[in-house]
Amino acid sequence: MENDKEIDTENLRKASLNPLLQWSQWQLLDSILPTGGFAHSFGLEAAVQAGIVLGVEDLRTYVVHVLENTGSLLLPYVCSATVHPTLDNWQKLDKMLDATLTNEVSRKASIAQGSALMRVSAAIFAEIPSIKTMRLSSLGCGTVSLHHAPIFGLICGLLGIDCETSQRSYMFITMRDAFSAATRLNLIGPMGAAVMQHEVSVAAETLLKKWMNRTVEEACQTAPLIDTLQGCHGYLFSRLFCS
Repeated sequence: MENDKEIDTENLRKASLNPLLQWSQWQLLDSILPTGGFAHSFGLEAAVQAGIVLGVEDLRTYVVHVLENTGSLLLPYVCSATVHPTLDNWQKLDKMLDATLTNEVSRKASIAQGSALMRVSAAIFAEIPSIKTMRLSSLGCGTVSLHHAPIFGLICGLLGIDCETSQRSYMFITMRDAFSAATRLNLIGPMGAAVMQHEVSVAAETLLKKWMNRTVEEACQTAPLIDTLQGCHGYLFSRLFCS
């Protein structure tokens, strides 16, 4: 743990000395970044068609469950990759997550978003050449799946974002994308979604503190129903989202 803190502190020092890195940090969280996150509904589309989510209160409950599952299952990978943003650690985390994900739909969604994030980051954040180097190395080895959570943590670490902020950021983009999907499914209007997102952020912070800074060995699934719904997405007769 002492080495972890040293690495994290070094990244923070670099960020504080280079204000331009802060612009890159903000851009990483910008919804305009073309990583494909808005093509996925976290199983919400399948939940609507299955009659599990029928209104705004069902939506609120569903998003909270998505956030808890994100915290328990994916935050450990974000945390580890942020603290140790190295090629070896990232590839190890990627393989572990690939073996952990339990349904093919969520697995493909994770790979699609992770691949896009890695490609976009290598092109945009040219001040950090190691991102491009790692991407080229992973494309050549044929053993890395490019899952989203470890890549997000890796990029956060290389951009000098501290571990707590990287985990909070991952919860934020998950919540943002879930409400975006709900809006496009006509479950809630844009204004209502914005209000509910602000309200749910209190629960998101509570869940963050519950699950943050855990090791990957502690990663677990807390919402099996959501996992099942995501797995059924491919069987829907009509679909707006990829997952």
